Amino acid sequence: MNRRPTIAILAGLCLAVSAAPVPAAARGSATAQAGAYARLAGPPGTPPGACPTGASYGSPLPASSVTAPRIQGGFSFLEGPVWVADGGYLLFSDMAAGAGPYNVQPSTIRRFTPPSTFDTFISNAGSNGIALSADGQQLVAATHDQRNVSAYRLSDRARSTVAANYQGRAFNSPNDVAVRSDGVTYFTDPNFQRGNRPDQMNGRTSVFRVVNGQVSLVDDQLRQPNGISLSPDGSTLYVGAYSENKIYKYTVQPDGSTGARSVFVNYIGGPDGGTIDCAGNVYWTSGGDSLVHVYSPTGVQLGTIRSGFTGTTNVAFGGSDRQTLFITSGPRNDSGLYSVRLNVPGYPY
Repeated sequence: MNRRPTIAILAGLCLAVSAAPVPAAARGSATAQAGAYARLAGPPGTPPGACPTGASYGSPLPASSVTAPRIQGGFSFLEGPVWVADGGYLLFSDMAAGAGPYNVQPSTIRRFTPPSTFDTFISNAGSNGIALSADGQQLVAATHDQRNVSAYRLSDRARSTVAANYQGRAFNSPNDVAVRSDGVTYFTDPNFQRGNRPDQMNGRTSVFRVVNGQVSLVDDQLRQPNGISLSPDGSTLYVGAYSENKIYKYTVQPDGSTGARSVFVNYIGGPDGGTIDCAGNVYWTSGGDSLVHVYSPTGVQLGTIRSGFTGTTNVAFGGSDRQTLFITSGPRNDSGLYSVRLNVPGYPY
């Protein structure tokens, strides 16, 4: 099942852990810009423009069991969809089989422009999960090729580093990311794409946080943490523990720090990537049954969405009103992109 790749980004600047110094003038400009976007974003969890303020919502699903039609298949292995509203297109990672002396999976970021155009956006991206920066100008990507978290500028595809290592030790293989509207970034680090490279994390698979370029540990006790998402008000962080078949949640403080974890969903078979809608409902893919499971903010299951019959990996909302749920799903070498229209808008990653 290619144990799972996914992602998110900082508020318009690449807060590198080990990168070249940024000139003071550029830092000041970027900080001001980040602050402006944070003010526009509303609650600290919500990506700018994703959720209208003051709206009320009913049931997110048109029925308790929904089927999403396939748009196109025949890809290697799809992950990490993200909707870019300014361009009106969807980006996603397409991961090939492991190659080279370390058996590392090459990855390409592909673009889907509705209704039917597909092309290559970034070759050799090394990505799994991806998300947008708060200003919408960059992709934040969990990049297993360099065992770090990277940022790709949309305008010219230039790559920079968001999180290089933890206390000088290489990550396993960053998998998925979530970005708060003020730039605080969270990511998971299972070992699914580490290949034959040395284990510098001493057998631990973890969740990390990046604030102002500094990487902090959230939790190193989860077995293969995978998908990661934030609630609309920024107060709750959700993480799927793939090898535990659980979804956990953490209380998030205004400074981005987290409290102790608790169980959000006690059983879901092989939880992969997830997303959130504007009502706070949680959408999580399951490798065990190849469904998207939909939960209320209190953890009550509201229904399921099927997209194919194997290998469902990740989800993101998109379209002009963000009410189309895009799903990556399918077996290796026939992985596909699916979509279905729902009743509530949601996050673009």
